[in-house]
Amino acid sequence: MWLATGHTDMRKGFASLSLQVQEVLRRDPLSGHLFCFRGRRGDLLKVIWHDGQGACLFTKKLERGRFVWPSLADGVVSISQAQMSYLLSGIDWRNPQESWRPTSLG
Repeated sequence: MWLATGHTDMRKGFASLSLQVQEVLRRDPLSGHLFCFRGRRGDLLKVIWHDGQGACLFTKKLERGRFVWPSLADGVVSISQAQMSYLLSGIDWRNPQESWRPTSLG
């Protein structure tokens, strides 16, 4: 799973985002990997991937908050499946915090 740093024009569809994956990220959009793009305001996310049979496009808009995103200097960032789950939930995937920790045993 790959995050494209910076912001992306969210009017783009699969064809335009695939071209960006090829030319900017230097990756193969037909590889089966997930490629994530965030809008300027940070509350809209698009994920594209090719499942072997066709192109898929997933869009999520947060009602509150923003998607945590790497800085522009990072270029492209690879994340794990667990980090992607945090990202889609609006949680800081770089440093997730436990909501509760036991204070004693027994």
